[in-house]
Amino acid sequence: MECSGGTGQPGRRVLVVDDEVTIAESVAARLRAEGFTVDVAHDGPGAVAAATAGEPDVVVLDVMLPGFDGLEVCRRIQAERPVPVLMLTARTDETDQLIGLGVGADDYLTKPFSMRVLAARVHALLRRVDRAAARGDNTIVVGDLRIDLDERRVWRGATEARLTPLEFDLLARLAHRPRAVLARERLLEDIWDWSDAAGTRAVDSHIKALRRKLGADLIRTVHGVGYALDAR
Repeated sequence: MECSGGTGQPGRRVLVVDDEVTIAESVAARLRAEGFTVDVAHDGPGAVAAATAGEPDVVVLDVMLPGFDGLEVCRRIQAERPVPVLMLTARTDETDQLIGLGVGADDYLTKPFSMRVLAARVHALLRRVDRAAARGDNTIVVGDLRIDLDERRVWRGATEARLTPLEFDLLARLAHRPRAVLARERLLEDIWDWSDAAGTRAVDSHIKALRRKLGADLIRTVHGVGYALDAR
């Protein structure tokens, strides 16, 4: 693991994981220029060890890695400590992207990508985390669903569900307006801080994850529009 610091984002740490050293160092250099402290790893085991040791605020994670792949890295990191993950993939297959989102990644970029866009996505992930932290001590109760915004914990009935940071934020956004239909594009702007028609697939993937963890009846699909929280 390699580490270096910056000044524009005091206390903010990013873990960059890519087995292509040139790409990893280019990404790290751009993020250091943005003021982040950056750790770098080049394989699956090294990435998990670096995440445990450094407790990054964001992970930029390539899918194809030696040791074990980025999907397994994402699973292990999220099981240990929820953290926003931006996945990088050289493959354009939508299935690969949805699998990444399904194991707890928050966003993805397809190679080749713009360093400016990557930096913007990292800042957007951090803004989302900051907004969530600023909400203060609040609890939302909708039917048998209880959401503790301060501790970022969720229960359905007596059972607590373990959600990724983005899954939690998406659920909380829906819960603020129960039974109201929220468009995919609106959710994309509110949660991800960016709008892209292709990005609506990310919304769909995280909705599937929430249904899997909290019950298929929790969120209603309004075809061609978006989703509504229907907990009773």
